[in-house]
Amino acid sequence: MSHPFDLQDTDGYQRWREQKLAAAPTDLSELIVEVRDPRDLSDAEHAAILARCRRANLAIYAGHTGDDPDKEIPTRLGERFGLRRLDHNRGADEDAITALTVQTDTQHRDFIPYTNRPLAWHTDGYYNTPECWIHGMVLHCVRPAESGGANALLDHEIAYLLVRDRDPEHIRALMQPDCMSIPAHVVAGEEQRPQASGPVFSIRADGRLHMRYTHRARNILWHADPRTEAAVACLKEILETPSPWHLSARLESGWGLICNNVLHTRSGFTDGERPRLIYRGRYYDRIAGT
Repeated sequence: MSHPFDLQDTDGYQRWREQKLAAAPTDLSELIVEVRDPRDLSDAEHAAILARCRRANLAIYAGHTGDDPDKEIPTRLGERFGLRRLDHNRGADEDAITALTVQTDTQHRDFIPYTNRPLAWHTDGYYNTPECWIHGMVLHCVRPAESGGANALLDHEIAYLLVRDRDPEHIRALMQPDCMSIPAHVVAGEEQRPQASGPVFSIRADGRLHMRYTHRARNILWHADPRTEAAVACLKEILETPSPWHLSARLESGWGLICNNVLHTRSGFTDGERPRLIYRGRYYDRIAGT
């Protein structure tokens, strides 16, 4: 299948690049859609969110449900966009929707998403094995933090474009099948999660781009050669350097993010009397129609 991410097809890439940059939002307001109830989108609301996902692989909905803790809000919204195959990761609840809030029990306390510490650039589920790669995600805010807790966002296709413009050989290195490996997670001698190896950038069967990445330095095994080192350094520099396409959003009560697992961060935060609560759904599906 022909696609613009073929390193041999320079003309196809240049056509896609021109179209991508012409459509890519440079202001967060271009990605926000006001909706009445995310559980029951009107056709116009659905179309508006989908249009933004087609442009930037993400959209933010500003819902009117306030601090309603109903988990059907993210679940039904996701289903409307073809997101149905939820990832049952270890920290998730029985329904596979994860309640992201500060938790100090032994199951959660060692994992940064369940603390108030900042999270560096990553895509979700980067430690999953290939058959469980995450292609779509929904974050729904029940309660924001008293201060902080904002997300920086970058469309992974823009990240690919910026790296490829520097040097196509960096892309080739980041597409190696063993480019980035996450060691097995072992607790008390028992393997909780197997080692996961794979590329940073890969092409899905439908020709769409997929990315798995983490900015963290510990417990990451990169392919040991100079070209991979150079490619990773280039990608890190791009992520850390502000650009017109680096956006920042702080979700308020009733708001949410739906995306094709774009690159994102989370700033540190401080809770008030009622702790920050975000519902997260991770999916093996990509947003239908994008």
